[in-house]
Amino acid sequence: MVIELLKCHGSNNDFLIIDEMENPLFTEEQRSELALLLCNREKGIGADGILFVLNSDHSDAKMRVFNADGSEASMCGNGLRCVARYVCEKLSIQSAIIETMKANLEVKERESILDEIPTYQVEISPVSFELKDLPLHLDQKTLINEKIQGLSEISYTAVAVPNPHLIGIVTKEQIQSNIQKDISEKVNNPNELFPDGVNVSFVKPLSEGSIFVRTFERGVGFTNACGTAMSASTLVTCLLGINEFEQPVEVYNPGGKVRCVAHKVDESYKIDLIGNATFTHRLQVEIQLEQQIFSYVKKEEITKEISQYKSLEEHSKQVLNEWL
Repeated sequence: MVIELLKCHGSNNDFLIIDEMENPLFTEEQRSELALLLCNREKGIGADGILFVLNSDHSDAKMRVFNADGSEASMCGNGLRCVARYVCEKLSIQSAIIETMKANLEVKERESILDEIPTYQVEISPVSFELKDLPLHLDQKTLINEKIQGLSEISYTAVAVPNPHLIGIVTKEQIQSNIQKDISEKVNNPNELFPDGVNVSFVKPLSEGSIFVRTFERGVGFTNACGTAMSASTLVTCLLGINEFEQPVEVYNPGGKVRCVAHKVDESYKIDLIGNATFTHRLQVEIQLEQQIFSYVKKEEITKEISQYKSLEEHSKQVLNEWL
């Protein structure tokens, strides 16, 4: 089978897009197998996951996300920006509704975040602080800036957006240590607290209205960026009074930066995630899933977009060098 692929990234969190809108190509089992085959950085193309774009009965399109380990994610903010751009350009529209596992989400094209970089805004919701929605097994309903006995001395907030996140506000020394790696591996291997694992983010406030977020992503490991983690981290800093609701927060990450705005309406929350949707390669590959092999038929680098994003990387590095 020969298929077309588009390699893309949001904040250097990279993906492969497979369009199944006109013709569903794969079974559930094959989607998982395909992620294991193609996302492998040593033997495959290399990516954090595959974004499958399908038809939706009630939205402009449907997104399904399969991580590099073959597991399916309920949501992916950086991936959604890439799918938003793909769908909007395919349908010649500036805004759309994308169906995800837990919600139908608004997406739209925005002014460039820097130097003509293609930029999209996506809605991150629903948001829940109830531990049963992660799930996190503790004898309490929520965890807001509290220590978890036996885990570490850092205080955490647990939130589902809708995928699960454990977020700690940390010092410069803590973010540069091995604490995050040790904790992340503990809660993503068999454990009594998080039966399904959890994304773990360390957040370092920078100047007013800006933060740095480093994330260990469930099913992936440390990533250049995790869109839902940056969104959830922004929301947590607003809850704790570090930043303000309805105000833009510049969120720096190892792969660049995004802009987030947290909203509170009565007792509910949602976050706008605004950032790049960069297309880096157009690929055509021949796949033999039964033999777990593939070969390139065509590989075209989109040099202009790769070059455009480097300016954002350099800007982010300069900012982080001042603070970390």
